[in-house]
Amino acid sequence: MLEGLKARIRERQFTPGFLDLFVNPFYFARKGLYRHVASLAPIMGGRLLDIGCGSKPYRRLFGASEYIGLEIEGRDKDADLYYDGKTFPLKDREADSVFTSQVLEHVFNPDEFMSEINRVLKEGGVLLLTVPFLWDEHEEPFDYARYSSFGLVHLLQRHGFEVIEHRKSMDDLRVVFQMINAYIYKKTITKYGKLNLLITLVLMAPINVLGEIAGMILPRNSSLYLDNIILARKVRCLK
Repeated sequence: MLEGLKARIRERQFTPGFLDLFVNPFYFARKGLYRHVASLAPIMGGRLLDIGCGSKPYRRLFGASEYIGLEIEGRDKDADLYYDGKTFPLKDREADSVFTSQVLEHVFNPDEFMSEINRVLKEGGVLLLTVPFLWDEHEEPFDYARYSSFGLVHLLQRHGFEVIEHRKSMDDLRVVFQMINAYIYKKTITKYGKLNLLITLVLMAPINVLGEIAGMILPRNSSLYLDNIILARKVRCLK
């Protein structure tokens, strides 16, 4: 029962609802990602490979016939397969679709990584990719890059993909409020869960509320945003 409760709390961190406005320090980032992934997930089908799956927080959004989680060895017990940092443990053109969320910035060899995605994906298969544009360093020291929208399109095209849809999450003043809360979180986080919740309620919840209001009344800015969300199709094999 306790494990089930922990799993539910962990899931809520990635799938925030209205009440999470008051208890989630990363409310805007997670809300934006969830909304975009949820709207694009129905396009993904067949045998789906989730690269960098973690705890598979978005799994229930996909209607794939088979859902395969891939992780670096030893990173997460929820993974089905493990990656040695160089080659995915799948045969050529074995996946119908690929999903990878907030992973590319932790990859030091992006050309090899994208080539492997191309190799395991069937021709005409789809890739759903999310990656930060504006965010602080995280999961240190394994945070290697940030990608602009132009850099991502160039990377994908060079590796045999055609961009079908490109979205920018939180491209309004909420991006500023999210970065303020990210700063407060890193400066106040403790090892005590209840104390962290109290700090969030007192210091970060008001900023979330102000951010929501600002996001509704002030104009968007397509050059300043939190995350890239890209849906792409494999149009050619690299080998």
